[in-house]
Amino acid sequence: MRDLVEYVARALVNDPESVKVTEENQDGNLLIRVEVAEDDKGRVIGKQGRVAQAMRTLLRVAAVKQGVRVVLEIV
Repeated sequence: MRDLVEYVARALVNDPESVKVTEENQDGNLLIRVEVAEDDKGRVIGKQGRVAQAMRTLLRVAAVKQGVRVVLEIV
């Protein structure tokens, strides 16, 4: 799932080298943090959060297949 988020985030931003995705377990949930350059935050979040919501939907589908809960956090 980390690879999926990283692939989508790198495709969206102007500086793909600045994208950093980390994954950790918290309270039985999988927490995925995406860090991007300050200038690219708007591209990853999107207008009214639509891009971020689409990324969360993709993660939710992948998580159901693996039987886990996933939380996406954009830093």
